Amino acid sequence: MTEEYAAQVLGRAVPKDRVDILLKAVPARDRETRPEALARAERQRRRWATQVVVVDELARQACAKRGLRGAGNCATSHNGVAPDKQPITASPAELGSIVAVALAHSQAARTLLEQLEREQQVPEEAAYDYYDRNRDRFLTPAALKRGADPFHETSDLLPYSEVREGITHELRRAAGRRAFFDWLDRARADVVYAPGYEHPGDPSHPDHEHRH
Repeated sequence: MTEEYAAQVLGRAVPKDRVDILLKAVPARDRETRPEALARAERQRRRWATQVVVVDELARQACAKRGLRGAGNCATSHNGVAPDKQPITASPAELGSIVAVALAHSQAARTLLEQLEREQQVPEEAAYDYYDRNRDRFLTPAALKRGADPFHETSDLLPYSEVREGITHELRRAAGRRAFFDWLDRARADVVYAPGYEHPGDPSHPDHEHRH
């Protein structure tokens, strides 16, 4: 009997119709006309969509475990990933398309990412080090106009006290995204996929491709 699920995520079956819903929400960009090329593109698109749905399911479970509210609104019941008002067009070959589309379509993924960002601590020395190493980003408007060298004249720089909050926010955001990717790498290590729904880069199927 053919499996009715696309993947098993931490013991929970993810129905194939959740993948189908996402495929309808994210239009195909393939322009292939040859039957064999179109079939291959659709196989890869299905595998790509499965990865997006898996990220959503992993994020839902992580949010539930953490007691984060609002994460369940990523779909009406548990039928699929809810699209934003404007569908995002993406393909397996696009840089970071799996996580990018998961964040666009999954409230749970966004909720988890926001929580991970809030948890990050940015030491004062790290913020000042960033300021010191990236002085060209903090030139005053007048210094920018005259093409001042930010690494020689400190008077041309915006004071650290004025830009500290923005630096801290940027570093916390970057650290949160790293934490999200680290979590995702660990979380999906034990996911089991049904035949035909494997990762697009899985070398066990003949038409694999692994681009990020």
